[in-house]
Amino acid sequence: MKSIFKKSLALSLALVLAFALFACKSTPAPTPTPSEAPPVESVTPPEESAAPEALSGDLIVFAAASMTESLTAIAEEFKLANPGVNVIFTFDSSGTLQTQIEEGAEADLFVSAAQKQMNALTEKELVNTATRFDLLENKVALVVPDGNPKNILTFEDAAAAEKIALGGADVPVGAYSEEIFTAMGVWDDMQSRITFGANVKEVAAWVKEGVADCGVVYATDAVAQKLQVVASAPDGTLKTPIVYPAAALIGAKNTAAADAFLAFLKTPAAQKILTDAGFAPLG
Repeated sequence: MKSIFKKSLALSLALVLAFALFACKSTPAPTPTPSEAPPVESVTPPEESAAPEALSGDLIVFAAASMTESLTAIAEEFKLANPGVNVIFTFDSSGTLQTQIEEGAEADLFVSAAQKQMNALTEKELVNTATRFDLLENKVALVVPDGNPKNILTFEDAAAAEKIALGGADVPVGAYSEEIFTAMGVWDDMQSRITFGANVKEVAAWVKEGVADCGVVYATDAVAQKLQVVASAPDGTLKTPIVYPAAALIGAKNTAAADAFLAFLKTPAAQKILTDAGFAPLG
């Protein structure tokens, strides 16, 4: 009897132990309350830097006529990087452009063929002097029609020619021409035989068409118009450097595009175009 009781007791204890073990394995761990949960650090995403605003709108450029081909080519390169900008050029004599700016013509920037016109606008507080810089240097050349029918070879020959084409007094190339012939002592004697052009392109056209026996233009215009060059300025006759300044204008409506274009003029791409045209870049 005792043996049976012991066996029953042992079995009961075994069952109780097995049940306890099962309960421990099947009961999930208690979920911590919000107050017990570990704190989670909030991470603020870094602010994205704003993309630069694309340039757009009209950019009005007043520039010396002698820069027609080179600046037009530079503008095409500029627009590849700034397709939203519409570059509008007015090419003419620097003196004519100066007068138009003084009279209120709308323009964002000015490229002059001489310091004189830019200085005059600066004195009238029409130039943003913080943006002004010397862009390039040019030279003058004595040119003749194809075949040189009058056999003009020097500036002395030009002074004696029957039909001489020069820029007018307000045209920088005309001022340079006057300086050369004055230094030679022949300026007054030439007056009756000179036809004055409104800008250097007009002078070049007269020579190319044979309307004039010779003319004085920039070396770059001689290249552009495929004119025959026979001489450069005699030593010591031209003391004024032929330097082209560039600057944005006070009251420009598209200052962002003007600043960007002026900066682009100093890039290797723009400088190569100027060099290929015969200019000596300074920017």
